[in-house]
Amino acid sequence: MADPREVLARRVQDALGAAFGAEYADADPVIRPSSFADFQSNAALPLARKLGRPPRDIAAEIVSHLDLAGMAEPPEVSGPGFINLTLTSEWIATQASGQLADPRLDTPAARPEQRIVVEYSSPNVAKEMHVGHLRTTIVGDALARILGFAGHEVIRDNHVGDWGTQFGMLIEHLLDVGEDSADAALLHTDPNAFYQAARVKFDSDPAFTERARQRVVRLQGGDPDTLRLWQEVVDLSLDYLHRIYRQLQVLLTDADIRGESFYNAMLAEVCAELEASGVAVISDGALCAFPPGFSGRDGEPLPLIIRKSDGGYNYATTDLATIRYRVRELHVDRAIYVVGSAQSLHFQMVFAVARQAGWIPPSARFEHAQVGNVLGTDGKILRTRAGDTIKLSELLTEGVERARKVVDELGTSPDLSDTERAAIAAAVGVGAIKYADLSTARDSEYVFDWDRMISFKGNTGPYLQYATTRIRSIFRRAGIDPETVAGPIKLAEPAERALALRLLGFGAVVGLAGEGAEPHLLANFLFDAASAFTTFYEQCPVLTAPGEVRDSRLALSALTLRVLVTGLGLLGIPVPDRM
Repeated sequence: MADPREVLARRVQDALGAAFGAEYADADPVIRPSSFADFQSNAALPLARKLGRPPRDIAAEIVSHLDLAGMAEPPEVSGPGFINLTLTSEWIATQASGQLADPRLDTPAARPEQRIVVEYSSPNVAKEMHVGHLRTTIVGDALARILGFAGHEVIRDNHVGDWGTQFGMLIEHLLDVGEDSADAALLHTDPNAFYQAARVKFDSDPAFTERARQRVVRLQGGDPDTLRLWQEVVDLSLDYLHRIYRQLQVLLTDADIRGESFYNAMLAEVCAELEASGVAVISDGALCAFPPGFSGRDGEPLPLIIRKSDGGYNYATTDLATIRYRVRELHVDRAIYVVGSAQSLHFQMVFAVARQAGWIPPSARFEHAQVGNVLGTDGKILRTRAGDTIKLSELLTEGVERARKVVDELGTSPDLSDTERAAIAAAVGVGAIKYADLSTARDSEYVFDWDRMISFKGNTGPYLQYATTRIRSIFRRAGIDPETVAGPIKLAEPAERALALRLLGFGAVVGLAGEGAEPHLLANFLFDAASAFTTFYEQCPVLTAPGEVRDSRLALSALTLRVLVTGLGLLGIPVPDRM
């Protein structure tokens, strides 16, 4: 079984080679959806200039060598040289029946299989996760799921901020309030409150400030008691983080954490190696690299500071150590950094320096998967009415509360218990937030609009979730387990054909979403599939259809359900059985 666009592309390429010679066999067949057929090939247009012939003549030549027997109707040339390609309903039905029988829904295994690290979420310890962490967390989680399903070996990496000068302040405050005090408990209930209290003392009490600075020296020197207290602060904060992750239903665990502290012992060696190789030099007392192609406003080379003039390290040092470790120890083929777009220049320079040092080989792919800002309805970065950063925990709680109101108002399943309704509300609320984000290109900004997100109409998470429950209700009424339906699928009505053709693109879009680190491609495919099912459901009776037609439509419904549930699962969006 195969994606129809991929099969057509191969057939057109074979025709190009046969018509114009082997050097054209790898030319882009330019397969696109068409308003006049299922697809069209626009290959003739870019070849016209190369061959010095009218594009319609070239298109006619391609068609004369194009073998679509058993797959499509005879191709037609239209316009300036478009080749219209219409698949036969029989071919689509055969492919759809095979897709239903395949546990992977015709998703091709990754070739070659790669070891890929996906760095995402990366909050700071002892600070509350805010709405800015939403995108880095759920986009990264979706990419990890998609790439794993495609067949790659995925390493999830939560590069938390768990080291640095602020820990001297936090540890001293912990000692002041007592390790078993209510104030200390704020680290796993309201870490911002704990941090802010420590900060107030640091800024106002010189004696506390001096103690905090001395504590940093002891921390960096490996003092056992200080390290114990540091670990206590980290552990209490991680308990809070994992509650958020459970609520978001992302897959990060303690085993996925390699925070800044993990690389601390490597930083001196990283600096020494860069300096010895000449990649980094001393400039104004600091160790700096000047990667080619980066300059400031004055036109002077732009430095990447790797070690400060006071001997301290920074994010660049840690990020370079991370790259070196991932290549030398983890042997990754690809690394995806799901981080805000504001860090674009930083990562460009860090990657450039790592390549200069030979730490990123030509065969490895390191990329910054930028995520844009979340905006309020006023077009500005989303904040509270008072202008404060919105806590992620509060955002998720509000989403569930709003979803519960909608679920209760719909009242589509009055026999559901209060516990079941609460579980559905949690799935709908969190799913709505995640889908609104994931259906937007990750490098674009988007407006956070509750009314649109929670709606059961349009391109929303609740609409897709409801589509799956509608299909399940068909099988409940029929008394059939959808997992037992095997087909075959036969297509007679246009709405059946359109739905089956749409579903055949699932495997290809999974591959594209992973290759480009673009989960919105999968999200929008699922919306199109759900929309096609809605049209099919309205125009093609299922349970009241006669004999083989009923069996075929049940099979097509089962295939749709599997595609939607699998796809939503790859996006990390929960799918309730009923709504």
